[in-house]
Amino acid sequence: MRKINSISTFRLKPVPPFRLDLTAWALRRRPDNIVDRWDDKTYRRVLVLNEPVEVAVTQEGAFDEPTLFISVTGASIGQDKEPKVSAVLNWLLGSGIDLSGFYSFAARDSRLGALAQRFRGLKPPRFPTIFEAVVNGIACQQLTLTVGIRLLNKLAQTYGAAINGAHAFPRPADLAGVKPEALRKLGFSRQKSMAIIELSASIAGGNLDPEDLPDLSDEEALSRLLELRGVGRWTAEYVLMRGAGRLYVFPGDDVGARNNLQRWLGIGEKLDYEGVKKALESWKPYGGIIYFHLLLDRLVEAGYFPEQ
Repeated sequence: MRKINSISTFRLKPVPPFRLDLTAWALRRRPDNIVDRWDDKTYRRVLVLNEPVEVAVTQEGAFDEPTLFISVTGASIGQDKEPKVSAVLNWLLGSGIDLSGFYSFAARDSRLGALAQRFRGLKPPRFPTIFEAVVNGIACQQLTLTVGIRLLNKLAQTYGAAINGAHAFPRPADLAGVKPEALRKLGFSRQKSMAIIELSASIAGGNLDPEDLPDLSDEEALSRLLELRGVGRWTAEYVLMRGAGRLYVFPGDDVGARNNLQRWLGIGEKLDYEGVKKALESWKPYGGIIYFHLLLDRLVEAGYFPEQ
């Protein structure tokens, strides 16, 4: 058991409006997600900053005047941890993103305006690394999101650094030397196991650095992603939106997202990839933001959390 003897606290000021509850749910997606945890008041996650630390985030103030109270627990917390944790949380929770342009745009459209007001304060979350985004995408391919999250839970419990009984998402170095048979025992298919291990080994060995993806053009980023084993169009677009923060990207091959869009628009027939593009044409460049709002709509409908 790792000895815990240091706690640091500080505050962050998100760009308003901001609601931690909505943003945490858009990030975690399912109530049994053990990496991104939420107890109706506090968001928690283990980060590895040379050593694992547990970060706890609560919101003070209403969505239009928000302050985030941050508590960081670890074996030793130096002054250098605060800026590192702040940078990760700003990226992870989208707290520095200004959505005033989206709200102004939505106010001119009755359908979109109603959706935006219903979940006002939601910020588009992003995985802290491109690596985590790719592994999430690979894990959830051709499976229900519930099953995909449970596979990722097992991956974190088995290979992620632990503190206070909670686990971080594994780093490339944690998975680089793993045998495919070990991941198969967790429930991953052979192809997914090979894809995750190959990606991890390439990054850990210094042959690949996916973290420069946000600096590339869409075409360059897609090309880079599609070169990876196990990554197709859906995973690549998913990573661009949830990993690189391209908020105009709506993954058109995401069956759940397509169904959410179809239900919201009241369209009788199933949408395909081109149908999604056409349906969202008048709401460019906010496809990704609409994706997250419709995700919350579906989570509320499924009873995962109450609408407030």
